[in-house]
Amino acid sequence: RAELYQNYPNPFNPETNFGFRIADFGFTTLRIYDISGRLVKTLLEQELAPGEYRFTWDGRNESGRVLASGVYLYRLRAGDFVQTRKLILLR
Repeated sequence: RAELYQNYPNPFNPETNFGFRIADFGFTTLRIYDISGRLVKTLLEQELAPGEYRFTWDGRNESGRVLASGVYLYRLRAGDFVQTRKLILLR
């Protein structure tokens, strides 16, 4: 079974860490959305083997701009598994 872990630290500034586990080989994405559901950053978009993975995010969007304080969502998709969690950025 796949699982998306809570980011740490949370709240965070300037960066936070993500971890997840996937059980099957397959296409996997890890994306950050603002509270309105708009995509702000794609951290991962590739085929992965089963295992545990860790990523760090610096609170910047795809253009490299520093994002404002607020609540954001991060979503893991791995095959038919989807899980979303909240994180808080404090500037």
